[in-house]
Amino acid sequence: MVDTYKHKGLRKQLVALIRNKGITDENVLAAIEKIPRHLFLDSSFTEFAYQDKPFPIGNGQTISQPYTVAFQSELLMINKGDKILEVGTGSGYQACVLVEMGAKVFTIERHRTLYLKTKEFLPTIGYRPRMFYGDGYAGLPVYAPFDKIIVTAGAPYIPEALKLQLKIGGILIVPVGEDVQTMTSLVRKSETEFEQLEHGSFRFVPLLNDRADESK
Repeated sequence: MVDTYKHKGLRKQLVALIRNKGITDENVLAAIEKIPRHLFLDSSFTEFAYQDKPFPIGNGQTISQPYTVAFQSELLMINKGDKILEVGTGSGYQACVLVEMGAKVFTIERHRTLYLKTKEFLPTIGYRPRMFYGDGYAGLPVYAPFDKIIVTAGAPYIPEALKLQLKIGGILIVPVGEDVQTMTSLVRKSETEFEQLEHGSFRFVPLLNDRADESK
């Protein structure tokens, strides 16, 4: 678990790149500069860890492109102490960015092997979000309501359960669509009223439903 001066220098370059792409939230940029992304990747990809690209992490999943992580994080408008639900833990990288920004993170993963691997790994680098294995479409109603909710996989529609687990005034960020997704933000205005905005096109792996193979 080595984080060298070279790695830190590469992160500075990565931050400069995503800043030039339009990310302005200094807390997001600081989190990305601090977190050793190369430790989240298979050893065959570590030399490419600070390119602005997604990489496979097994089980047909990817660690998202750093710009995408930064873009979603910025849309959340995180305040220190925010209670955030992340749907799709994956490698845990996005969860660590949120923790680094001062959020209280609850994160849920559908792939059991990935959940177990990430749950074991994150504490070794000093991050301890509350992790759960289960169906992301259902969220975590026991721990609701949440200040913010972020979905890190492509959903064919916005799950109703997630909308209902959002506090009034809270923000839900979700990429919606089948092949190509539209980054969508939803602000809960009242018990029944939501304001929806769109923020461009992205590509994500699909959000699995409860019928998915648990062994994956």
